[in-house]
Amino acid sequence: MTRRNLLILCFLGLMAGTLTLFQFGDRTDAAPEENAVGAAVRLTTRTIRPEPIVLEAEHSGRVAAFRRVEIRPQVGGLILERLVEEGARVSAGQILFRIDPAPLKADLVMAEAALARAEAAEAHARRAAERSDALLARKAVSRERNDTAHNDLRLAVAGVAEARALVERKRLDLDFATLRAPIDGHVTADLADAGALASAGADKPLAVVQDLGKVFVDMRLPAGELDAILRAAREGLGPVRILADREGAEPVTGVVKFTDLIVDPGTGYVTIRIEAANPDLALLPGMFVRARLPRGRLPDALLVPEEAVLRTGGGRTQLVVVSPEGEAMRRDVGLGDRVGTRFIVTSGLMPGEVVAIRGQDRVPEGRAVSVDASPAEAPSSHPQF
Repeated sequence: MTRRNLLILCFLGLMAGTLTLFQFGDRTDAAPEENAVGAAVRLTTRTIRPEPIVLEAEHSGRVAAFRRVEIRPQVGGLILERLVEEGARVSAGQILFRIDPAPLKADLVMAEAALARAEAAEAHARRAAERSDALLARKAVSRERNDTAHNDLRLAVAGVAEARALVERKRLDLDFATLRAPIDGHVTADLADAGALASAGADKPLAVVQDLGKVFVDMRLPAGELDAILRAAREGLGPVRILADREGAEPVTGVVKFTDLIVDPGTGYVTIRIEAANPDLALLPGMFVRARLPRGRLPDALLVPEEAVLRTGGGRTQLVVVSPEGEAMRRDVGLGDRVGTRFIVTSGLMPGEVVAIRGQDRVPEGRAVSVDASPAEAPSSHPQF
């Protein structure tokens, strides 16, 4: 092959490559336009239908025992026995402590002796009064002497009553040497030990017994919410749900038991008390919990899943709504309360409309696009707590 022919072949090859490059560039530039016209956005959708729900208000509170009794001695003395362990469950009437009864028994014997003296003095005064009455009838004694005899009798009768009361008091003191649980409940920690000295009127109790079969939850909430919560309680919209901040703890149900009649002028808050059964001791005194209180009912609420909501940079909330013709477009909506993992739609959506819950972020703002929509599985019932 001659040099001239070789140059001609190279020139032809270069021209063919240039034409191919131009054709490829034209096809690439046209691809987005073809995709915009022919490709459909894939969405997962759900038809939104009205459903009745109960609105709830959530507030924090502190748990208190249903009943709390401090065990304090009414007599002083040495603690001989402690018959209960810390944290134990006790029944009403069960013996907790025994105080040394020996000094109290001695006091009782002395009181009984004083009563015997008083009874003897009463008998003597009674006989003297009777003799004086007989002598006065024969005018053998003056009326003044007779009055004195009857006064002595009255003093003797009063002395017997006083001595008898003292005996009863000493018997009670002897009974007080045995300290019993006044209620069913659990004994708290930090009990007095055997050998310690118990004294009446001491600042620190020997033990504390708390009834935890039921508990109270005390919370403060804005006074403006009180009427709705009390109305919901009267209408029986549902129980109060109490959530303990413990791993694996199940919600505990309760009822509104009491509301304070005074609003704090500094904060505008009012105190409300919830009573709840506590058989498994899920709630303990002093624990902080969250409580959700029914405050109203919506008979035809429209709820959308949380993942369906789009939020714009301007703070608007949007949903992607799919028309019956298969076109999707973003729409501004108003959202209300959160119920579980869903939001209540207050404006911008009609019952029966289809909303995208996955893939909606691929729908551009400002224009409708054709979509390939597949319905999601039926939503499971969401708990209201």
